[in-house]
Amino acid sequence: MTDQARRATAVQLVAAAADALKAHKDEINRLNVFPVPDGDTGTNMSLTMDAVIADLSDLGPDAGLSEVGKAIQHGSLMGARGNSGVILSQILRGLCEVVGSSAELTPHVIADALDRSTTVAFQAVRKPVEGTMLTVLKDTAKVARTGVEAGSSLDELLESIVQAAYESVRRGPDLLPVLKENGVVDAGGFGLAVLAEGFVAAMEGHEFKARDLTLTTESVRVEVVDDWDDEEYLYCTEFLLFGADAGLTFLEDWIAQKGGSQLVVGDSEVYKIHVHTDDPGSVIAWATSLGEVGEVHIHNMRRQTAERSKGLKENTEPPKPIGFVAVAAGSGMADILRSLGVDQVVSGGQTMNPSTAELLEAVEQVNAHSVIILPNNKNIVMAAQQVPAVADRSVYVVPTTSVPEAFAALLGFDATASAEDAVKAMTEAASYVTTGEVTTAIKDSKAKSGPIKAGQVIGISNHEIEIVGDDIVDVAVQLVGVIAEDAETLTILAGEDLTQDELSRITAAVEDAHPDLEIETHEGGQPLYPVVLAAE
Repeated sequence: MTDQARRATAVQLVAAAADALKAHKDEINRLNVFPVPDGDTGTNMSLTMDAVIADLSDLGPDAGLSEVGKAIQHGSLMGARGNSGVILSQILRGLCEVVGSSAELTPHVIADALDRSTTVAFQAVRKPVEGTMLTVLKDTAKVARTGVEAGSSLDELLESIVQAAYESVRRGPDLLPVLKENGVVDAGGFGLAVLAEGFVAAMEGHEFKARDLTLTTESVRVEVVDDWDDEEYLYCTEFLLFGADAGLTFLEDWIAQKGGSQLVVGDSEVYKIHVHTDDPGSVIAWATSLGEVGEVHIHNMRRQTAERSKGLKENTEPPKPIGFVAVAAGSGMADILRSLGVDQVVSGGQTMNPSTAELLEAVEQVNAHSVIILPNNKNIVMAAQQVPAVADRSVYVVPTTSVPEAFAALLGFDATASAEDAVKAMTEAASYVTTGEVTTAIKDSKAKSGPIKAGQVIGISNHEIEIVGDDIVDVAVQLVGVIAEDAETLTILAGEDLTQDELSRITAAVEDAHPDLEIETHEGGQPLYPVVLAAE
């Protein structure tokens, strides 16, 4: 195999490991109650790997395996987020120092790489704690060395390393009382095991094994833990320090005086610094006196704890039979949708069509056995219809083409009906709504009534331009006459660009012209469309 071929294979395997970590990110986050609420471990490790993948993608076609190693080290250091991300960067650094200079991946190389990785990672942490990702790394290195001495093949060694990683994760609560007290395994250790499994699974061409997917639900319990102590440091502070004329020991000693959970890695060219402190401003000011500072991230850990506790409480609730995902642009419309029972609102609309992946992500966040999607735009319906084939649960689509149709559909939802019957009833309810939209032409065009000039106000119904004028109020009132001929109710949704005076004038004019029409007004907040009308 040529050096370029080995490079391509290595990049693919690292990408597969990163994908596995990203897929289990939320699962890892739910475990993150130790040692302090320092962001979300799964998110931080995943962001670190994202930076690695970004650096790898910048490699030229002639780059060899050594360049891959340098890219992994650089990307992980520059993109390291949180305690877990910084430690992960050092784990990767140790691995790459050995693998990057090796002609091929052999059992001896793997064992040497894990030994070196263990040394580098432990050196980066002033007070290593057993039961964490450092223990997982150390245990896998020990198993790898034992396997080499026993004459294990490459496949046997890789499988034993993955197995050892998960066994070490499960053993963590016996080594660290706070994990056992909270009923969890270490989040960083679990993330490291997932990375190892992702790499090996891709290398051997098999899928993740069942043990990996059920670890946090069968082997441990995840409870809501409000573990914030006001005596703890408040701010998680991390940044890059460039060109500092200072040694590692000097930096470590100074940072240790400013807080806890301190980590300093790198060299005089660029240091990655992480510390929990009550005074991040003084830390940053001190750093700028030594060199240039970049990639500054400061997180309030008390607020992070509150958000995590809220999320855990939501996750402990039993799944409901049917949940909803809807697409909308505008905070007012989103609020109305939520008040009608929508669980996740995806930002989007006429000029921002969310992808199938974005809709799928929203579906996965809904705590329900089945999910109904309301796309609310004809350009989004097709993307929504792709979700059922790739979702992990039953997903249905009510093909709404406007938010008002979604309102009617949700009001027509029968919680006692099956999902299939509910979709039929909601689709029928939506069909009784006629939507009208008022916006401004962005270019010269033509309508059935004649030419349109850029900047004119147009009224649209059923995707046809019905009214053309120069005043929003006049066009809106005329459009009501088109869509509400046989209607009993009219809903007016005010966009972000509609003034209160214009809304009042529209309402008064419609009341005069249609005295029998029941009118409701709401602040929709939608962009581009100052007025959205719904007649039923």
